[in-house]
Amino acid sequence: MTGSPDVRDIFPYDFRGYQEEIAELIANTTNNGVAAVIESGTGTGKTVVSLTGALKTIIGTDSKIIYLTRTKSQQKQIVYEAGAISQKKQIICIGVQGRGVSTCPMMSKDPENASGTSEELSKLCSEYKKDDGTGRPCKYYENIGRTDLQEILDHVRNVHPEPEKLSEYCLKKELCPYETVKHLIKHADVVAAPYSFIFMPHIRERFLEWAGTPLSKMVMIVDEAHNLPDYLREVMTLEYSMKAMDLAEKEAMEWNDPEVYSGLSVSDIIAVLRECLNEALSEYLTGDDGMIPYTFLQDELMYRLGVSSHALDMIYKGLIDHGEMIANIKKAKKKLPRSFIRSMGAFLTLWNTADEEMNIFLVLGGENPKFQAYCLDPRVAAEPLRSCKASVHMSGTLAPLSDYTEEIGLEEVAERTFPSPFPPENLKIVYVNDVSTKFDEFNNIPEIYSRMKEHIISLARVVNKNTAVFFPSYSLMERFLRDGIEKDIGKPLFIERRGMTQPELMEEVSQFKLSEGSILFAITGGRISEGLDFPDKDMEMAILVGIPYPKPTAKQEALRRYYDMRFGNGWEHSSKIPAMRKMRQAIGRLIRSGTDRGMAVILDRRVFNLEDIKAEPTDDPCGDVMEFFGKGSKS
Repeated sequence: MTGSPDVRDIFPYDFRGYQEEIAELIANTTNNGVAAVIESGTGTGKTVVSLTGALKTIIGTDSKIIYLTRTKSQQKQIVYEAGAISQKKQIICIGVQGRGVSTCPMMSKDPENASGTSEELSKLCSEYKKDDGTGRPCKYYENIGRTDLQEILDHVRNVHPEPEKLSEYCLKKELCPYETVKHLIKHADVVAAPYSFIFMPHIRERFLEWAGTPLSKMVMIVDEAHNLPDYLREVMTLEYSMKAMDLAEKEAMEWNDPEVYSGLSVSDIIAVLRECLNEALSEYLTGDDGMIPYTFLQDELMYRLGVSSHALDMIYKGLIDHGEMIANIKKAKKKLPRSFIRSMGAFLTLWNTADEEMNIFLVLGGENPKFQAYCLDPRVAAEPLRSCKASVHMSGTLAPLSDYTEEIGLEEVAERTFPSPFPPENLKIVYVNDVSTKFDEFNNIPEIYSRMKEHIISLARVVNKNTAVFFPSYSLMERFLRDGIEKDIGKPLFIERRGMTQPELMEEVSQFKLSEGSILFAITGGRISEGLDFPDKDMEMAILVGIPYPKPTAKQEALRRYYDMRFGNGWEHSSKIPAMRKMRQAIGRLIRSGTDRGMAVILDRRVFNLEDIKAEPTDDPCGDVMEFFGKGSKS
């Protein structure tokens, strides 16, 4: 491929709305090596538009597009659109996913491996490469060296298989899917990859090696960019729990409780660490969490163990060394090379070196109490976005754009907002004035809860439309379920339950879509409200139960203070803006095309303060719903 084509030569469909303008904007910013921060409304076709704009610049060069996603389902859309683009301008798109046991015939034999981290599975894989348990190397790995990868590459170029289909294809040829994809990446124009492949340093290092392309020649496209700051905080956050201590203690007993420093065994360290956690819970816990002094854990360990800070460092090293020995023995036996003792030593080492300016140090309560060093500032983890050739950040709920830009530390930036191209009359949003989920009202005035329940039931029954009811938390949803709301609604009810696996969730959603006039209970800001499409009649009404403001915790208060220092209005940035984004994401499930029509009813009077929601007050929500759907329905 040579020369730089026009976006019209690449875009696989007829342009509509603002699509050509957005593609040209991305092409210009990518060409100039700057970031594009874009909020574009529902229906913009963000995936195909961003690919088109970035491809205009990189086609014919040695650069690559890395399209970053949070979920596997989003990767499918990228591969699909790349396939559509290839009908006009041939490109190669590879979807890469973290190492998993489901695609490895060797590792899948042991159910324990399913819980392995990518690092643990990588170490176990290296053992199978040497010996698959029969005295021979893993044939799935060995076969790659005997196979003409051009055949695989031609298959990808011609078929554009999503990651799961490519894995099936490789396994039929008795090739390791993960290792095969590693070899293919260097030939790709577009790589769809999880966030972790760029934002977790140890994974990024390997990924860049596979790609054969430096960061400086990569164009990053960040999918659902409104999630990025919180994701980066999670990447940088440290925690260690009571259950982890129990697992480390069990492991220590299985390995004769080794001594790690001058008469102190692993179980001695765990016993004192438990004492420290219990002391923190007693002294600092208020509600869900509590802020502890930066030096609390270090000081308590030195006092209770009677050692110096230097001795503590030696203890941490001893834990890591013994854990490494245990992990290596397990690996040699083809077992998951996991050591809970090593994990404890690594946590204590990292905690001791955590930056006091970037983190808040907490103790968390609940069924599994824990220490946590929560990262407040995402800019350090966002460094790859400043080192790459250019980046594109797109979401339907990214405003205020300048705050996003500053929060992750972007430098040269073009910021633009594009509205949805669909008729505004296709979406109606109303709110009721007689209820609220404000804590003092909802928990202390019984009539508020009863009225809320009546609204949910009557709205769910008033029209025979597939309806989602979005709750601000699992606990509130579960309260309504305990009170028998499913029986009162009297319709098929499907539920996004706490702890569901992805296959379980997708099966529930699939059944909801197939059942006309059914009800779906989900969480505002959860997996259903953020990443799934419900076109046409799949979802026509949304009921939002309250505003999903975060709970008042020590962590939340620290975030508010952090935002106060950064932007001057901490509550707005730590509570109001995230709540609005979650609500807009949920409402956005209703309109996915120009022919979709949908109505959202918000059960909380406080929404009049949320200017971005653009909701109208109503005294008769059921009447409004009947009137709206009486004017027509999705066709």
